[in-house]
Amino acid sequence: MRSAPAVPDTAGADTAGPARAGAAAATAVALDCCGVLAFVVIGRHTHDDGDTLAGIWHTAWPFLAGLALGVLAVRGWRRPLAIVPAGLGAWLGAACAGMAIRVLAGQGTAAAFIVVALCFLAAFLLGWRLIARLARGRRAAA
Repeated sequence: MRSAPAVPDTAGADTAGPARAGAAAATAVALDCCGVLAFVVIGRHTHDDGDTLAGIWHTAWPFLAGLALGVLAVRGWRRPLAIVPAGLGAWLGAACAGMAIRVLAGQGTAAAFIVVALCFLAAFLLGWRLIARLARGRRAAA
């Protein structure tokens, strides 16, 4: 008669790993959304388009949807602080997919706007990840 294989007792397992990963993913989502919203608010303010919540939402939703598509495409929640693939997916999703969604929604684009969006969103969505990486490197060296 064969006995059942032993099942390890996981009741007292360390849950700091999954909790930390979840916190990192939530932080990444929050910072990415803040980056997109900063892009929208600064752009609307610069062009005197108004700062109403409805106006900000009207401009932001295509870029936020593109951000979500980009993060989903690269499974950004697995390594949310990584520049590649999470940062790259967030950036290209927000900029490229966001611009495509904007066109499909009947909102205008111009060549200069596309260039500004690519540059600004790269600075924000890749920039905070680069800063986090440098900070982690300094902590590890200390």
